[in-house]
Amino acid sequence: MKASRLAAAGAVAGTAVLVLSSPAFAHVTVQPEGTAAQGGYATVNFKVPNERDNASTTKLEITFPADHPLSSVMPAPVPGWKADVTKSKLDKPIEAHGKKLTEAVTKVTWTADGKGIEPGYFQKFPVSVGALPEDTDELVFKALQTYSNDEVVRWIEVPQEGQEEPDHPAPVLELSAAEDGHHGGGSDAKSGEEAEGAHEAKDAEPAAQNTTTADAGSSDSTDTTARVLGVVGIVVGAAGVAYGVLAGRRRGNA
Repeated sequence: MKASRLAAAGAVAGTAVLVLSSPAFAHVTVQPEGTAAQGGYATVNFKVPNERDNASTTKLEITFPADHPLSSVMPAPVPGWKADVTKSKLDKPIEAHGKKLTEAVTKVTWTADGKGIEPGYFQKFPVSVGALPEDTDELVFKALQTYSNDEVVRWIEVPQEGQEEPDHPAPVLELSAAEDGHHGGGSDAKSGEEAEGAHEAKDAEPAAQNTTTADAGSSDSTDTTARVLGVVGIVVGAAGVAYGVLAGRRRGNA
């Protein structure tokens, strides 16, 4: 009886690890290329994995935070995708480069011209943004992911500190502290206007490096951790089953 219980426990443990390491980690996320400093400019990537086995991702909608409007939002060209930028009037005008702005980008929508993001792949969507706010340490972007079968996944739940991650968390961009003496968001000490010009030039470069990439080739540390946990779970489960079978045979021979 003890051997059977151990075998069952081992199998359950292996299954549990496999469940924890499956697509629960595959969320829509946002990460900067380098530093995203308060008051500066940055290029950020929205990473979109395909979580379905029988449908492709054909549309992505990113809503920009209304409480911290950005004066400059410019998506980079992504092969196979069309980008549409939506601007809206601001309830309260903002100052940017000595000018008062009455409208800002509130949404960027990417629509696939071809197959989109097929099962087993992910895509990065780069956007140049700025100037980043100085009165917060994070920006929350809400995302809608549409599949070829018309399913829409809403990544809009705002993670709360001290609580478990929601099932469909919104992408959150962490901002580092403003750098002393300049607003470039990098190490070259440029002014806000110079930084914006630099990001414009960078975004004009070919976006071949942002083409769809297989999940197996991703360097994302979370994905790697998930795979390791899955392998460990399988080993633990198999060991438990083998031990149970061996113990049962010994008892039978006795």
